[in-house]
Amino acid sequence: MNEQCWVETPLGTMYLAIRDGALREAGFVETWARPVVEPDEAHQGEDLSEVAARVRDSVAAYFAGDVEALDQIEIDPDGTEFQRAVWQAIRDVPAGQTASYQEIAQAVGKPSAYRAVGTATGRNPVGIAVPCHRIVRSDGGLGGYGGGLHRKEWFLDHERSHITTSEHQRNGNII
Repeated sequence: MNEQCWVETPLGTMYLAIRDGALREAGFVETWARPVVEPDEAHQGEDLSEVAARVRDSVAAYFAGDVEALDQIEIDPDGTEFQRAVWQAIRDVPAGQTASYQEIAQAVGKPSAYRAVGTATGRNPVGIAVPCHRIVRSDGGLGGYGGGLHRKEWFLDHERSHITTSEHQRNGNII
Protein backbone atom coordinates (compact mmCIF):
# COMPACT_ATOMS: atom_id res chain seq x y z
CA MET A 1 0.00 0.00 0.00
CA ASN A 2 1.32 3.44 -0.92
CA GLU A 3 0.25 6.58 0.92
CA GLN A 4 1.34 10.15 1.16
CA CYS A 5 0.65 12.92 3.60
CA TRP A 6 1.88 16.34 4.59
CA VAL A 7 3.10 17.74 7.89
CA GLU A 8 3.33 21.44 8.67
CA THR A 9 6.58 22.17 10.53
CA PRO A 10 8.36 25.29 11.78
CA LEU A 11 10.64 24.95 8.74
CA GLY A 12 7.96 24.50 6.08
CA THR A 13 5.67 21.80 4.77
CA MET A 14 7.10 18.27 4.70
CA TYR A 15 5.99 15.60 2.28
CA LEU A 16 5.91 11.98 3.55
CA ALA A 17 5.50 8.92 1.34
CA ILE A 18 4.82 5.57 2.97
CA ARG A 19 5.13 2.28 1.10
CA ASP A 20 4.10 -1.07 2.56
CA GLY A 21 4.28 0.19 6.13
CA ALA A 22 7.60 2.03 5.94
CA LEU A 23 8.68 5.60 5.21
CA ARG A 24 9.96 5.71 1.65
CA GLU A 25 10.45 9.45 1.09
CA ALA A 26 10.39 12.59 3.20
CA GLY A 27 11.43 16.12 2.43
CA PHE A 28 10.49 19.75 2.36
CA VAL A 29 8.10 20.63 -0.43
CA GLU A 30 10.02 23.63 -1.77
CA THR A 31 13.29 21.66 -2.04
CA TRP A 32 11.74 18.48 -3.42
CA ALA A 33 13.32 17.56 -6.74
CA ARG A 34 10.45 15.56 -8.17
CA PRO A 35 6.85 16.58 -8.75
CA VAL A 36 4.44 15.73 -5.95
CA VAL A 37 0.72 16.22 -5.58
CA GLU A 38 -0.55 19.37 -3.93
CA PRO A 39 -1.17 19.21 -0.17
CA ASP A 40 -4.93 19.44 -0.60
CA GLU A 41 -4.79 16.32 -2.81
CA ALA A 42 -2.79 14.31 -0.26
CA HIS A 43 -4.15 12.67 2.85
CA GLN A 44 -4.39 15.04 5.76
CA GLY A 45 -5.12 12.51 8.45
CA GLU A 46 -8.68 11.30 8.61
CA ASP A 47 -8.24 8.35 6.25
CA LEU A 48 -4.57 7.45 6.77
CA SER A 49 -3.58 3.92 7.68
CA GLU A 50 -2.38 3.35 11.21
CA VAL A 51 1.24 3.18 10.01
CA ALA A 52 1.04 6.39 7.99
CA ALA A 53 -0.64 8.21 10.87
CA ARG A 54 2.09 6.97 13.22
CA VAL A 55 4.81 8.23 10.86
CA ARG A 56 3.09 11.60 10.53
CA ASP A 57 2.62 11.84 14.30
CA SER A 58 6.27 10.91 14.93
CA VAL A 59 7.44 13.68 12.61
CA ALA A 60 5.15 16.15 14.41
CA ALA A 61 6.46 14.92 17.80
CA TYR A 62 10.05 15.46 16.64
CA PHE A 63 9.32 19.09 15.83
CA ALA A 64 7.46 19.47 19.14
CA GLY A 65 10.62 18.48 21.03
CA ASP A 66 10.71 14.67 21.17
CA VAL A 67 13.92 14.53 19.15
CA GLU A 68 14.12 10.74 19.40
CA ALA A 69 10.59 10.21 18.02
CA LEU A 70 11.90 9.29 14.58
CA ASP A 71 14.28 6.57 15.78
CA GLN A 72 11.63 3.84 15.68
CA ILE A 73 10.13 4.70 12.30
CA GLU A 74 10.69 1.90 9.84
CA ILE A 75 12.23 3.18 6.61
CA ASP A 76 12.44 1.64 3.15
CA PRO A 77 14.19 4.12 0.85
CA ASP A 78 15.27 3.09 -2.61
CA GLY A 79 19.05 2.94 -2.83
CA THR A 80 22.12 0.83 -3.46
CA GLU A 81 23.53 -1.50 -0.84
CA PHE A 82 26.25 1.08 -0.08
CA GLN A 83 23.74 3.92 0.23
CA ARG A 84 21.56 1.87 2.57
CA ALA A 85 24.61 1.06 4.74
CA VAL A 86 25.49 4.77 4.90
CA TRP A 87 21.91 5.72 5.75
CA GLN A 88 21.80 3.13 8.54
CA ALA A 89 25.11 4.42 9.95
CA ILE A 90 23.67 7.94 9.89
CA ARG A 91 20.60 6.71 11.78
CA ASP A 92 22.96 5.40 14.47
CA VAL A 93 24.21 8.93 15.23
CA PRO A 94 22.27 9.99 18.35
CA ALA A 95 20.08 13.09 18.39
CA GLY A 96 22.10 16.15 19.38
CA GLN A 97 25.36 14.59 18.21
CA THR A 98 27.29 14.89 14.97
CA ALA A 99 29.62 12.62 13.02
CA SER A 100 31.91 13.38 10.12
CA TYR A 101 31.66 11.95 6.63
CA GLN A 102 34.97 10.21 7.44
CA GLU A 103 33.51 8.61 10.58
CA ILE A 104 30.53 7.33 8.62
CA ALA A 105 32.89 5.91 5.96
CA GLN A 106 34.74 4.06 8.73
CA ALA A 107 31.45 2.84 10.22
CA VAL A 108 30.46 1.20 6.91
CA GLY A 109 33.88 -0.40 6.49
CA LYS A 110 35.07 1.88 3.68
CA PRO A 111 37.42 4.35 5.44
CA SER A 112 38.62 6.00 2.24
CA ALA A 113 35.10 6.43 0.80
CA TYR A 114 34.21 9.66 2.60
CA ARG A 115 33.36 11.39 -0.69
CA ALA A 116 31.06 8.52 -1.64
CA VAL A 117 29.49 8.88 1.82
CA GLY A 118 28.89 12.55 1.00
CA THR A 119 27.21 11.57 -2.25
CA ALA A 120 25.04 8.95 -0.52
CA THR A 121 24.14 11.47 2.18
CA GLY A 122 23.09 13.98 -0.49
CA ARG A 123 20.83 11.36 -2.08
CA ASN A 124 19.05 10.53 1.18
CA PRO A 125 15.35 10.34 0.26
CA VAL A 126 14.07 10.19 3.85
CA GLY A 127 15.26 13.46 5.35
CA ILE A 128 15.15 13.70 9.15
CA ALA A 129 14.32 9.97 9.54
CA VAL A 130 17.85 9.43 8.23
CA PRO A 131 19.23 12.48 10.02
CA CYS A 132 21.85 13.60 7.52
CA HIS A 133 21.78 17.01 9.21
CA ARG A 134 23.97 15.35 11.88
CA ILE A 135 26.78 14.71 9.39
CA VAL A 136 29.48 17.38 9.22
CA ARG A 137 32.92 17.88 7.75
CA SER A 138 35.97 16.51 9.57
CA ASP A 139 36.94 20.05 10.57
CA GLY A 140 33.56 20.50 12.28
CA GLY A 141 32.12 22.72 9.53
CA LEU A 142 28.53 22.07 8.58
CA GLY A 143 29.21 20.97 5.02
CA GLY A 144 26.19 20.91 2.76
CA TYR A 145 22.51 20.16 3.26
CA GLY A 146 19.91 19.70 0.54
CA GLY A 147 17.23 21.42 2.59
CA GLY A 148 19.42 24.49 3.11
CA LEU A 149 22.05 25.19 5.74
CA HIS A 150 19.56 27.24 7.76
CA ARG A 151 17.56 24.02 8.29
CA LYS A 152 20.64 22.00 9.18
CA GLU A 153 21.56 24.57 11.83
CA TRP A 154 17.96 24.64 13.10
CA PHE A 155 17.83 20.83 13.41
CA LEU A 156 21.10 20.67 15.33
CA ASP A 157 20.08 23.51 17.66
CA HIS A 158 16.62 21.96 18.13
CA GLU A 159 18.06 18.57 19.07
CA ARG A 160 20.67 19.99 21.40
CA SER A 161 18.09 22.11 23.19
CA HIS A 162 15.79 19.10 23.76
CA ILE A 163 18.35 16.49 24.84
CA THR A 164 18.94 16.55 28.57
CA THR A 165 22.35 16.13 30.17
CA SER A 166 21.19 12.88 31.80
CA GLU A 167 20.24 11.43 28.38
CA HIS A 168 23.73 12.21 27.07
CA GLN A 169 25.38 10.76 30.16
CA ARG A 170 23.23 7.61 29.91
CA ASN A 171 24.35 7.16 26.29
CA GLY A 172 27.95 8.01 27.12
CA ASN A 173 27.78 11.16 25.00
CA ILE A 174 28.12 14.70 26.24
CA ILE A 175 27.93 17.59 23.82
